[in-house]
Amino acid sequence: MFLNEMRMIIIISVNERNSFVPFNNRQGEKRFMARSYHKSTRWMIALLVLMIALAGCGTPQDKEVAAPSEQFTEKVGEQVAQDETKQGAGETKVMKDEFGEVEIPVNPKRVAGIYLEDYLLALGITPVVQWYHPSWGKQDYLGLEVPTFDITGSVEALLETGPDLIIVDGAVDAAKYELYSKIAPTYRLPESILQSPPDIMKTIGDVLGIPEEAEGVLSDYHKKIEETRMKLQQAVGEETVAVLRLNVGDKTLALFGIENRFIGNIYKEMGLTPHPFARDMTDFQAILSEEKIPELDADHIIILPSNGSWDSEENQEAMQVFDSPLWKSVPAVKNGHVYRADRTHWQSGAIKANMMKADDLLNWFVQ
Repeated sequence: MFLNEMRMIIIISVNERNSFVPFNNRQGEKRFMARSYHKSTRWMIALLVLMIALAGCGTPQDKEVAAPSEQFTEKVGEQVAQDETKQGAGETKVMKDEFGEVEIPVNPKRVAGIYLEDYLLALGITPVVQWYHPSWGKQDYLGLEVPTFDITGSVEALLETGPDLIIVDGAVDAAKYELYSKIAPTYRLPESILQSPPDIMKTIGDVLGIPEEAEGVLSDYHKKIEETRMKLQQAVGEETVAVLRLNVGDKTLALFGIENRFIGNIYKEMGLTPHPFARDMTDFQAILSEEKIPELDADHIIILPSNGSWDSEENQEAMQVFDSPLWKSVPAVKNGHVYRADRTHWQSGAIKANMMKADDLLNWFVQ
């Protein structure tokens, strides 16, 4: 009897929530109402876990339903209890993000910034978890010693870190956003600012309620970038630069365009002159065909591996491309103007990474 009553509660709860969720209909009011349900969603998770657990004690046909692990059940319960405590003790505010309005804590204590850890560290905040991808690893240049979250795997790893706020970038679509929102209030950066690290920093500062700290970081950042720009202008002037990536998997060379989020700032902010191939690109990157390689007559070439480091054993075979006659015919190669970059911070366009790029450029180009 009790089990049947519980099932009725679950059905009613889910139906009530679904009446607010239609994604493409009645945007604005619908979206706000749907997202305001993130608190009740956690109770539905707990109820679902309880229903499945009770099913294990029911009739023989009920035993076909797989019960969750005791550890996971306890974790969900703990998370719900912790969340209720936070809601009762902490103030919240409403902010507008890419998908509408979201209610977030005024003073978050346990922040997860998925692929935004650089910005958090620049603000003096240690995230509770760090981004990880099985193909690319983690952002080693940050030196973080916190648990990793495999973005291709289960969100349970994120749940276990107990964040009270999650901040995400453009890699998170609407479906994944809703999933993260069931763990903690989630703020998705607006698409319009994703190409501007300073705008990202300002927004994160506002979200965290520390705009003054963000302005301080940006003051140091702009000073560093401007000093670098002036020194580079004196050293290389209008000499052209191209940034390539050696794709270890298929042994190809990819050219990064001026709009590339990772390296576009060396042209736009630090004043380097892009090679026409990069200047005229609308895509973030493009594979260089064998016919195009000899035509890459940039004065300087910066190159990084797609995976690991230049010393990684798995990269040695792909590096044989540097022994080919085509590569050796490139002017920058002939003149010794090829610079091997560290993958981890050259494949990030964040604040700390950009300042590390500035240091690299000064070491390479300024005597």
